This record gives sequence, structure tokens and C-alpha cells, in this order.
Amino acid sequence: MDMNQYLSMFIDESNDHLQSLNENMLELENRPDDLGIVQVIFRSAHTLKGMAATMGFEDLSSLTHQMENVLDLVRNDKLKMQDFIFDTLFQSLDALQSMVQDITQGGEGKEDVSSIVASLQAIVRGDIAPSGQQSGAKAADKASSASGAAIRLDEFQYSVLEQSITEGHKVMYIEVAVREDCQLKAARAYLVFDLLERYGEIVKSHPSVQEIEQEQFDRSFSLYYITQKEAAELQGMIMNLSEIDSAQVALLDHETLSQLDSGIKEASVAVEAAEPTANNAEKPAAGSKAAKPEEGKTGARPSAVSAAPSRTIRVDIDRLDVLMNLFSELLIDRSRLEQLAYEVKRSDLTETVEHMSRVSSDLQNIVLKLRMVQIDSVFNRFPRMIRDLAKSLDKKIDLIIVGAETELDRTVIDEIGDPLVHLLRNAVDHGVEPLEERIAAGKPETGTVELRAFHSGNHVFIEIEDDGHGIDRDKVLAKALKNGVVTESEASTLTDEQVFMLLFAPGFSTAEVISDISGRGVGLDVVKTKIESLSGVVSVDSKLGKGTKFSVQLPLTLSIISAMLIKVGSEKYAIPLSSIVETGLIRREQIRKVHGYTMIPYRDSHIPLMSLAELFDVRDFDEKSEEETEIVVVRKGDRLAALTVEDFIGQNEIVIKNLGKYLPPVQGVAGATILGDGQVALIIDPNAFIK
Repeated sequence: MDMNQYLSMFIDESNDHLQSLNENMLELENRPDDLGIVQVIFRSAHTLKGMAATMGFEDLSSLTHQMENVLDLVRNDKLKMQDFIFDTLFQSLDALQSMVQDITQGGEGKEDVSSIVASLQAIVRGDIAPSGQQSGAKAADKASSASGAAIRLDEFQYSVLEQSITEGHKVMYIEVAVREDCQLKAARAYLVFDLLERYGEIVKSHPSVQEIEQEQFDRSFSLYYITQKEAAELQGMIMNLSEIDSAQVALLDHETLSQLDSGIKEASVAVEAAEPTANNAEKPAAGSKAAKPEEGKTGARPSAVSAAPSRTIRVDIDRLDVLMNLFSELLIDRSRLEQLAYEVKRSDLTETVEHMSRVSSDLQNIVLKLRMVQIDSVFNRFPRMIRDLAKSLDKKIDLIIVGAETELDRTVIDEIGDPLVHLLRNAVDHGVEPLEERIAAGKPETGTVELRAFHSGNHVFIEIEDDGHGIDRDKVLAKALKNGVVTESEASTLTDEQVFMLLFAPGFSTAEVISDISGRGVGLDVVKTKIESLSGVVSVDSKLGKGTKFSVQLPLTLSIISAMLIKVGSEKYAIPLSSIVETGLIRREQIRKVHGYTMIPYRDSHIPLMSLAELFDVRDFDEKSEEETEIVVVRKGDRLAALTVEDFIGQNEIVIKNLGKYLPPVQGVAGATILGDGQVALIIDPNAFIK
């Protein structure tokens, strides 16, 4: 069977299981005695192992199996979780993540994990003196009380038997023993299999068919069998074969099938756990508990829980992109129809176009919502990262996540992860003080880093706030002067926020010691560049001794936006409404020159004035010849500026089109859109004009 068709599904589901494993391991670290969490972890690991084995990724399956051995001892109360066990299991998850990443990139998912496997096997052997270990002898006794030929069913085989019983077929458990003096055991077993296959279907046998053919069994073998024959009739037919010593045929119903399979699995798991520990365990711990039947199962049963039907489906991202592109074309045609209907002035055409506009607006909302993804898909990898960083820095950090259900466009989600990683690492390394400093400052030993996300208008805000020592304004300014980032004259006029923003200058760092976490002068400048490429803004607020807050403002979507269409000479431009504060008129005599800059009065202050005609070299318009000029006041964070335009066309929903390779990067241009009359209008990025 060609498994390549299932590869993308395997990768998606593996990543889901790995994320679940990481989250539940972190939860278990806080509540190490909660066996309910261990059960959830075990099931995820077991499912991942089965998926990997089915796809042929043996290294991934093998490592997960070693993890299962440890988790099985824990869930059966034979092993207590310790720091070394947590660290080893987290290392295993990192290795599994690396393997899945390799598979994603076309590899075979191979990695040298011998040291991790050795650590996991040492835990199972008891080399770290686990508490609550059961003696090997006792576990072996438990196994011997189960069926002598243990058949362990997987989930698919079990569901086949369950379904067969439901549909009225007879499901039987058969044990056959050949005589001790039998010379050709394999031949006699073949006769039994041949007989049974005439009247039904053998689901699974123990030993396997291959082992039986090679006579790799003692005297007996057992099997699960589906038929319409009666048990007594089958038993008689088997006993009529030569050199058969005994045949036991048991008819199973739902309850006996569950009990039999549970007992076999529980005993088999006990043997696996006991074999490597028989030489190390001295005696069972007092008060150790036997596993419940459902805890002994290796996976959830289809009939055990009546699950609600799934309300979600996985959709390939490329299909959503195609849908968005098709809708974009529809939106352009809608604008064209609206303009034609306005020109023709026919009532029936106008009504039809208005109805189509309402329907397409609803469709637009649905298409945009399809592309919206909860930011939880980015946030959920941070608790594990913070845990590892805190351990490496010998700090105690409590990460609080608020608003993980906030939604963002997928294109933004794909890009925002790395900047947030930089900001969080910066908060843990630079923000939160070492243990001794916190105690000396009268703060709790555990530092707090809060990660928040919330909607505000057409934007999403993400804030990262720590309760550390804050940013030392004087230290940052001194470093900036030393590195030539600012001059002495500029430094004397900078506000606190402007000083803090110097941290985002390329190559700027206040770290005294360079580490692998931070201090190399890269990171925050990358953060600023990336966020601005997403049409976002980053700002900093800090109080010395209290903490620091980084705030990131992002647009909800980068595909369809509301914009103000303006005219400058023969050119048309679009300015995103999210960047516009207000529009107005300015008289020629109000324009001032201040220190070489063109400024205008605005609400008890002065803001820079820029001419779009000059910025984009529009030669058929010159506002200097006009007594009054229309302006658009735009914002970037807390900073404002005014752009001169010739006329306002109106507000419209526009589709952002990437300029691609047709034009080199042009400062101040975020893309283009196609208007209703077929003209192309450039979309202005006001962030580029406000320094």
C-alpha cells in the first residue's frame, strides 16, 4: 500500500499529539500524583506509536514504545515521577518533534536517540531507585494467571470483533493443543487453520501464522474466530483431526470479550514491566494498587464511549488561499457592477446589484472567518519553552496566558511566532531577576511573565509583561551614545518611550555577558522588522524595579481591508482606514518650517506634513498652487503625521494584491488593488513615512 497519500495527515496528527503530550507533561509536573493525566499521556503516546509504525517510521515508533514502558509503570502506580524522569521524557518529546520535522522536510525521521533510550531503560530497570516498584516475581505470577497463549488485540481488531457480535455473528476464543508425541506440529496446526477458514474468519492468532509455520511454538496455540457455526460443532470437528490433544472453544459476547482482552493485556503489560526489573526490585511497596481493567487497555475502544460526531474537518491551507483569491476577483467585479449600475441608473439593475452586494458581504465575512485561527496555535508551544529556559537560567517563572482564544488571520499567525519567541526569551533572560535579586528586592521567588492577546477595533494586541527589574533608562541611553545610535543633542530630547525603543536598533544589546539565549545584539531589531512587515507596530513601556511590557499591534487580516481611496493628480491611492486618525483641510499660511521640517499645527501640538505628490513623483498635481489643501492624518503608534492629497474618492473594501516581482520594493507601498473601473491603485503604508 502506498502510504504517501496519508503522509500529510500523519504529520498533522503527529504534531497535534506532540503538542498534547507537551501540555499534559507540564500539567503532570505540577501535579505528579495525578494518574488521570498519566492515562491521557499514555494514550497519546500509544496512538503516536501506532501511527508511526503503520507509516513505517520505526525509529519514531521505537522511541515512543520506550516512553510507554516508563508511563505504564507510572500509571499502574509502580513508579513515582521524579525530576530525572520528567527531564528524560521531555528530551524524548524533543527528539520526537525533531523526527517529525525531518519527515515533514522529506526525510525518514531518523535520529540518534541512543542516550535517551538508555535513560528510559534505566528508569524501567529501576537504576534511579523508583518508589512503588512491584517485584518481578509477583508480576510474573499475575501474568501466569491469564491465558497461557496471550493474544493482544489492537484497536482495529477489537472493533472488528465488537462489530461482528453486534451484527449477529458468533465470535469465539479457541485454544488448541497438539499431542506431546506429535512429530509434525506445524502440519497439524495447518489442518486446524484450514478447517476453520472454510467456515469463518480468523482475526488473530498467537503465536503468529509465520511462527506456527516454522514450528516456533510449544504445543498449543490460540485464536479469535468469527463464524456462524456453533461452538460444540466446531470443537467436535477440530477434535476429529489426528494428533489433536484438546480443543477449547468459548463463545464470547461484548462483556466476556472485554474482560478476556483486558485480562490478557493487563497480564502482558505486567510481564513486560517485570522482565527488566526482576533483578533490581526487592519487594513491592506498601499500598501499591492493581490497575483497573480500563487502565490496562492500550487504547480507547470504539464501543466504550459513545462519542459525539465531529463538527470540524481539516482543510488544506492551499485550498483556503485559492478560495480567498477567487473571492477577491468576485469583490473586484462587485465594485465594477456597482459603478456600472450607478452610471446606467436602471432600478432593476440597481436592486440586483444591491442584493448581490449584501450577499457578497456575508460571504466575505464567512471567507475571512475561515482564515481566522485562534492564536492558541502559537501560544501553546510557549509553556514548554519557558519551562526549559527557566531551568537553564536557574529561575522560577510562572507563565500566565490570557486570551488564547483570540483569532487572527492565518497569514499573520504563520509569521508572528518567531517575534514572540524573541520577546519571551528577552523577558525571561533580561526581565525577570535571578532568585537572589528578587528576594533582596522583597519580591516573590517566582517571577511572572504574562502573555495576553485581545481584540480592539480592527486590530489584535499581544502584550508580554514581566514583573522583573524593568529597563534602566540611563543604561540604555549610555549604551546608545557609546554605539553611536544617537547623538548627544538627540539624547537630551528623547522621551522615556523613545529611549526604550532604542532597544530595537540593529545590533543594540545591553547584556554584559553573551549567552545562547540573548545578548548577541540580534533579536529585537528582527522583531521590529518582522512586525512592521505585517503592518503592525511594537511599543515598550517599563518602570524601573516594577517590570516591562512589550505591546504588539497587528491587523486582523492582511487580505481584505477597509480603505480610504484618494486622488492625487491622475493617480489613485488607497490608505488603510486602520491607520487614519481623521481627514481635514489645511490653509497655506498654517504650514511652518521647523528645524528644516515641514510642520502644521494639530490639537495643541505640531505634526510633520508630507506631500504624496512629492513622495511618489506625481507631476500633474502641485498643492503649492492651492490656498487650501486636503490632508489625511495618519498614525503609527503614538506618532502622527499628515499627508497632502488632491481629493477624496470615498471609503471602500479593497483586496490587497502583492506586487510580486513586477516592481522592486517601493518605500511606502504595501501592495496594490484593482478598482471597480479596472484601474490599479497603490496601497500606501503610512508606517514607512513616520519615523
